[in-house]
Amino acid sequence: MKLSNRLQAIANFVPKNTIVGDIGTDHGYIPVYLIENKISKKVIATDISENSLDKIIQYVKLTKYEKDIDIRLGDGLETIKPFEIDTVIIAGMGGLLIRDILDKDKEKRDSITYFILQPNIATKELREYLYENNFEIIDEKIIKEDKKFYEIIYARKGKSYIAEDIYYEIGEKLILNKDPLLKEFINNKIERAEKILEELEDKETQKSMDRYKEVTEKITKLKEVLQEIEGN
Repeated sequence: MKLSNRLQAIANFVPKNTIVGDIGTDHGYIPVYLIENKISKKVIATDISENSLDKIIQYVKLTKYEKDIDIRLGDGLETIKPFEIDTVIIAGMGGLLIRDILDKDKEKRDSITYFILQPNIATKELREYLYENNFEIIDEKIIKEDKKFYEIIYARKGKSYIAEDIYYEIGEKLILNKDPLLKEFINNKIERAEKILEELEDKETQKSMDRYKEVTEKITKLKEVLQEIEGN
């Protein structure tokens, strides 16, 4: 089967011969792909929506992988037992929700080795959580699909440090890897930040002025990163 660019990039991070938990599996495409291509030994596919799960059950029945894909109804990691999986995929939801799923059950979280996370928003806050909770970001990737950028984070348990606060906003691995979409991604962030400045220009409340200063500093830092990657 052929995956979308976003799902393919997520699947590409899955280590060989792993047991994977796909949390919020949606259509179940990744579990089938991982088994079909002999990347994973077993996949536990979970979703909070019974309707979605029914569709996945029907989809998996059409394949010959029913014994390899365990489909479970539940929220976050609640259906997973400690040490049952070594790799977890949590994709297609907000960064704060991903953070909350990881934080809600630390015993299960800490029994997992690899974390493949794809937040739709709040990637900065998710990175902050990872660095503050003894995660090491091994790799990152930007994907553009339907005119929207997606950041995919590949992490594992392990202590790491961040040299500059801007690396919460722009993953350091994206810069080190010279991700092909990085310049476009940063320019998009600068454009959006400049629009926020335009909206704040005539407002004179303390909150608005503080926000104006914060966004201005962010634009400066983003431009510095842009200069750094253009200079390499």
